[in-house]
Amino acid sequence: MNLPILLRKEKSSYNTTMRSKPKQSFIINGLAGDKKLEGEVTINGAKNAALPAMAASILFDGPVTLENIPNTDDIETTSNILSSLGAKVERKDHRIVIDPTHISNTNIDNDLAQKMRASVILTGPLLARSEMASFPIPGGCVIGNRPIEQFLNAYQKMGAVVEQPNGVYEIQAPDGGLRGATIFFDLQTVTGTETLMIAAVLASGKTILKNCATEPEITSLAEWFNNCGAKISGIGTSTLTIEGSGGKLLQPVTPYRTIPDRIEAGSYLILGALCAKDIVIKDCEPEHMESIINLLMNSGVQIEVGKNQLRVTNIPSSTNDSFKSFNVRTHEYPGFPTDLQSPLVTFLTQVSGDSIVFESIFEGRFKYTEELIKMGADITAMNPREILIKGPTPLIELPEGEVLNAHDIRAGFAVVLAALVGKGKYTVNQVHLIDRGYEKLEERLTAIGANIMRVVN
Repeated sequence: MNLPILLRKEKSSYNTTMRSKPKQSFIINGLAGDKKLEGEVTINGAKNAALPAMAASILFDGPVTLENIPNTDDIETTSNILSSLGAKVERKDHRIVIDPTHISNTNIDNDLAQKMRASVILTGPLLARSEMASFPIPGGCVIGNRPIEQFLNAYQKMGAVVEQPNGVYEIQAPDGGLRGATIFFDLQTVTGTETLMIAAVLASGKTILKNCATEPEITSLAEWFNNCGAKISGIGTSTLTIEGSGGKLLQPVTPYRTIPDRIEAGSYLILGALCAKDIVIKDCEPEHMESIINLLMNSGVQIEVGKNQLRVTNIPSSTNDSFKSFNVRTHEYPGFPTDLQSPLVTFLTQVSGDSIVFESIFEGRFKYTEELIKMGADITAMNPREILIKGPTPLIELPEGEVLNAHDIRAGFAVVLAALVGKGKYTVNQVHLIDRGYEKLEERLTAIGANIMRVVN
């Protein structure tokens, strides 16, 4: 179970020249409310499933194959972190092979960790296999308070010692590795559930995780673990029981195939409602998207639900061509996902009537509404977690020199969507944030008829 800890106090020698990208923008010619996009969009594997699977590769005895992996910036960042730890990472198209055999460094690179909060997931497998992990406060999207105390408290219950010299967390597992424990999450947390489940797989004894998140990405990961030798029960429920292996590594007997990205599919579903004449969203999992499908259908969006695809058509009605307003509150799965909140707000600017959106997960996730208001949207902040949207409002051309900004991954998509709906030519900056979660967005939108171009600033 123990690997040599060679570089605990030393800065990683990982080549930093690969980390920076030139600043880029999207130039978008809006459709002025016309619904003319047409064609097919194929959904990629879920970023939020691929990232924990990549981290979990550290638990395996030999190379691990991961399939249907999206080519997004977060995947690249995680690949670079694993390489900096000593893993061998080979990427080709949508397939990754990770060999953790020679991992010797347990310091998660500071610069890379600042790019995404999901980097904290790596602490679980590092502690499980190497009995040590060092990491900075992780970065990522600026969408409010995202505390990591639940991770640290859980590690301490499993026998680890946590210190924070010079702003860097250093965690040391007890001799013999992490020990099983009963852990109750004060708040349901997807990343926390995944990280502690991963850590518990190699621990000694039984770990019981209570008040777990139940997202499909967690279920997919747990089922893969069991196929490779883990003993996890309660999969799909809020209580997971893990019988730890006492340090015995998992066997890479089966590849991990990433499930379809329900957030990407939901984003394109909303886009179809606002901008498409006829669009088919292929290779998705409608059962994972019931909340957004039901909301849009009840609003009047014409959606055909197939086994693994969705079709949106906008056929004029002789009675009422307007979508109906509604209220929504974000909630843990199977409720309405916080990651679709911002694209949905763009949709609500174009429906008839008043709508209220309550953000229950992250209190800082409405900053992007400033961009929509620039374009003429009627949005009022009721409090930090609640907004009122009055619609429909035309989204107008901006004054010369005025630009739109992407504030996070999903808000970036919402702003792109607003620009497509709008009348005029728009520049959207900070598209590197969009690239973290959407693969080749401009190419895929162009393929269905959008006028969008990526430029280097």
